[in-house]
Amino acid sequence: MRGALPTYLRIAEMLTLDIAAGRLRPGDRLPPERNMAAEQSVTVTTLRKALDVLTERGLLDRRQGSGNYIRAGDVQQGAYALFRLERVEGGGMPTAELLSLDRREKPRDLPDLGSTAPRAWHIRRLRSLDGNPVALEDIWLDDRFDGALTVQTVSESLYRSYRERLGLQITRAEDRLSAAPLPDWAPARLGLSPGTMMGLARRRAFTADGRIAEISTSWFDPERAAYVARIP
Repeated sequence: MRGALPTYLRIAEMLTLDIAAGRLRPGDRLPPERNMAAEQSVTVTTLRKALDVLTERGLLDRRQGSGNYIRAGDVQQGAYALFRLERVEGGGMPTAELLSLDRREKPRDLPDLGSTAPRAWHIRRLRSLDGNPVALEDIWLDDRFDGALTVQTVSESLYRSYRERLGLQITRAEDRLSAAPLPDWAPARLGLSPGTMMGLARRRAFTADGRIAEISTSWFDPERAAYVARIP
């Protein structure tokens, strides 16, 4: 998959999401590294790189001769910290397939994006959990940031791409939930017909200065995915 995260980062993200969801709690001991590597079908070296990422995030205490223990750290450092869709039964590793990427004039009906820049990035993606398609995304990103996005450089972790390619850090997001029919540009591999009623999440994403940087609409299948927000 173009833009896919390296395997070790995928494992680190999966573990970070499990910690954020409470499936792994502070003090829990992880299985032996060889067992974890075998379960993920990776080498021990790859698994250890993933654990290094968790250690850097303050989420793991690696005790020589004892094992690896979960600790309370900053799960917001994860690439998917603001991703709210999970499998209905919980969990699931999020991935994304880029459907289109354009830099174009802002539509007249587009809500305020925080600047008078005449153009915006328009991004459409198919989102999956554990490899199973569950949602569509339609995203508008303001064009006030330095740098450029390309099909070759956009990662499946879009906020990571913003940070690396545009110097843009999304610090918070506001979501509003409702329902709406699936649009007619939905790819066949989603397995649902246009017009099917879906869960709908409309997001405004903000930079540290409080200005809107991104507006997105996500259609998700409520039989395959649930929107989850945990407080705190």
